[in-house]
Amino acid sequence: MHPGVIAAAHPDRPAVILAGSGRVVTYAELDAESNRFAHLLYDAGLRPGDHLAIALENHPLCLAITWAAQRSGLIYTPVSVRLHPDELAYVVDNCGARVFVSSAAVGELADAVLERAPRVERRLMLDGARAGFEAYEEAVRPYPSTPIAVELEGVDMLYSSGTTGRPKGVLPRREDHPLGSGPAVTLYRMLGALYGMDTSGAGGDVYLCPAPLYHAAPLRYCMQFLRGGHTVVVLERFDAEAALAAIERYRVTHSQWVPTMFVRMLKLPAEVRNRHDLSSLRYAVHASAPCPPEVKERMLEWWGPVLYEYYAGTEANGYVACTPEEWLTHRGTVGRAILGTLHVCDEQGRELPVGEDGVVYFADGPQFTYHEDPAKTEAGRDPGGRGWTTLGDIGHLDADGFLYLTDRQSHLIISGGVNIYPQEVENLLALHPAIADVAVLGVPDADLGEQVKAVVQPAEGAVPGPELAEELIAYCRARLAHYKCPRSVDFRPSLPRRPTGKLYKRLLVEEYERS
Repeated sequence: MHPGVIAAAHPDRPAVILAGSGRVVTYAELDAESNRFAHLLYDAGLRPGDHLAIALENHPLCLAITWAAQRSGLIYTPVSVRLHPDELAYVVDNCGARVFVSSAAVGELADAVLERAPRVERRLMLDGARAGFEAYEEAVRPYPSTPIAVELEGVDMLYSSGTTGRPKGVLPRREDHPLGSGPAVTLYRMLGALYGMDTSGAGGDVYLCPAPLYHAAPLRYCMQFLRGGHTVVVLERFDAEAALAAIERYRVTHSQWVPTMFVRMLKLPAEVRNRHDLSSLRYAVHASAPCPPEVKERMLEWWGPVLYEYYAGTEANGYVACTPEEWLTHRGTVGRAILGTLHVCDEQGRELPVGEDGVVYFADGPQFTYHEDPAKTEAGRDPGGRGWTTLGDIGHLDADGFLYLTDRQSHLIISGGVNIYPQEVENLLALHPAIADVAVLGVPDADLGEQVKAVVQPAEGAVPGPELAEELIAYCRARLAHYKCPRSVDFRPSLPRRPTGKLYKRLLVEEYERS
């Protein structure tokens, strides 16, 4: 199943609705637009396995452009529009994109690829082209709205920040499978089995996407609901009350969230929360960050038993899922393995008994590599050489096989559902002349789950205080995406380091967790 099949049978059915503007893209329009762009890509010389990069806000044509790549057998990389220009240019160049698509709304950011991504052969921009870009609308206009001769399933290659300071592309295996077949439809079938999505092509479900489409889960879930002929409602940006209003207005049946969104909706005044009819909602799926049990309990009281949790990653090497009923009898769990087999091991790769924390591995799941980074790829495999893969999380299993996450091996910070690796920020701050030593960590935040904090040992002669803190935050913001930068800075005469020189960051984390 795919949008071309749906468009032939139901051309006027809404495929994508932008909740803020009310803009509707029908299946006929989605199919025609993706076909025209697929022809342009083929005419530009791109063949299955070639790369395309996309840097768009939640734009009305974002999913049509993605479907053009999907039906052309390409490897496509959606890029966050919140990145620093240097980071954007690095990702676009590193992924090997031959074509780059952006929009006038993020034009200043997109300019970064003009000089710093030399492998890009064509640069297209929607809604008005800046210097150095072709107008997307003019470029696709001559091409037919019918499919290209050979349609094969493509794959996404999404980037996650690397602990060594550079984002890393997660490259799944791509093979030549006709559109609508092969491993690309695994998630499609899983959504039908786990979350009641109709996979017959009859449509009828309505999926709400309140998050940016350049993130893995929002993009992949939207693509699968479109594959099944359903309607996808997209928030241009998250707003707690607007999300509730969209559920009522469009009679949303399925949705996906991060815990920060739950917190913000719970903070709305009671009269606002109770104003909207949410009775159509059957599945509210959440992931991306641990959900505080108290928050989940309040959401279950409010929305009823519709909250379905899962644990997975951009790497797609496994999938753990939990129903509302299972969570209520196993409070705090993220579920049991649906794809892959779970193992919990110590640092030497030895399996640990039930209830004991260790590194969480998936066996028998899909394999992946980190693009052009064999060292990181190898680090994600178990030391025993069994081919098991890990996302680097710490947790334990109970006697019933339910997984509980208790820590993150690399001290990954998850703020508002977005992954932030502190090493990247530490590497930057370590170069500042006012800093002798630095640790960056996530500290509890009632709204975002965690916020980024820098703990700094000032260099000799540097004066700790509010002025230096502001200077360090500004220093980061000039060089990194703002969401990665510290929101606050604390000063210490020294930081806890082991005799080997390794920072004992867990002591700091525990201190802030207690405070």
